Amino acid sequence: MNILIADDHAVVRRGLRDILSEAIPGTGFVEARTGDEVIRQLAKSQIGLLVLDINMPGRSGLDILKDVKLSNPRLPVIILSGYSEDQYAVRCLRAGAAAYINKDGAADELAQAAKKILSGGRYITPGVADSLLTNLDVGSAKPPHELLSDREFEVMRMIASGLPLTSIGDQLHVSVKTISTYRARIMEKMQMESNAELTRYALKHNLIE
Repeated sequence: MNILIADDHAVVRRGLRDILSEAIPGTGFVEARTGDEVIRQLAKSQIGLLVLDINMPGRSGLDILKDVKLSNPRLPVIILSGYSEDQYAVRCLRAGAAAYINKDGAADELAQAAKKILSGGRYITPGVADSLLTNLDVGSAKPPHELLSDREFEVMRMIASGLPLTSIGDQLHVSVKTISTYRARIMEKMQMESNAELTRYALKHNLIE
């Protein structure tokens, strides 16, 4: 069995490979640095598990996850993230991820998650469990960014990070007009009026670095 490790940092890929090779002896490894490389590797290699960083260059890991599940719906995917569980976990699980692990706990949890997932289950950390329960609490007031669709959420993060609309359109392979439409929806749903306001909000809620 091969495990595909997708992260744009070579030192991170090496560390993840060391953790998994010790936990699952005899495993082969394939690596990818970008979302396009992930798709290419899946097309030419026999992959039993994908470990995917959510913060990939260009398209986000969440976007890549959706493409992977369309072409390989039965392939288990572990999402690794530097963001807290309450920001991305529920979105990733809804998109088909088998686990969402914060990088701070990867050394302790990745091996456990891989073993459980390869035996057919899902791996839920306590932080993810809390996020799922909060999401199910329909009576609780949700923060504005939780009202956004996954694509709106990605566009919001890009705008808040200071990317111009043309660059966002190029990365997401859509027109500037489409991005402008997303921006208008985001501003309406979040009741904000400027990019600077979005940036302040995103920084306050740890949605961008």
